[in-house]
Amino acid sequence: MEWLTAGRWSPYAVGLGIGILCCFTFMLSDKAIGCTTAYARTSGMIERLFRGARVVERPYFQKFRPEVDWEWMFVVGIVIGSFLSASLSGHQRAEWVPETWAAAFGPSVAGRWLAACAGGVLMGFGSRWAGGCTSGHGISGTLQLALSSWLVTASLFAGGVITALLIY
Repeated sequence: MEWLTAGRWSPYAVGLGIGILCCFTFMLSDKAIGCTTAYARTSGMIERLFRGARVVERPYFQKFRPEVDWEWMFVVGIVIGSFLSASLSGHQRAEWVPETWAAAFGPSVAGRWLAACAGGVLMGFGSRWAGGCTSGHGISGTLQLALSSWLVTASLFAGGVITALLIY
């Protein structure tokens, strides 16, 4: 059980684990792994607090009801698992502004949060536009050999490289 406290895991072992998880997900739910629909459902649940049942009249929420489902719990599990992994490895710490960000853009917490929120909104918009997120396309879609997922994943990598070169 020493591997549970390791700071880094083998990418091959993690890839194998994700592949096995995908197989179980397809067998048990007949759906692919993805995360962004859970965030969209959450926005619907929050909106329902203010607008009531009228939220489900929206075409999007007729297809993806704003409710807790397995995918929503999957995202909760990712958050809990990440926290446990960081804690067990001894690498868990609160950090408002990462060193690399501070070196490039300064130590402003507000600036970092603003950039993170803007990036989150753009990623959410992009994932809805592309019909899936990085995990939906990059893991589940490529696993199914979907051409659209391979194109999205290649674009994600290209965009990541370009962004990294521009920022860092």
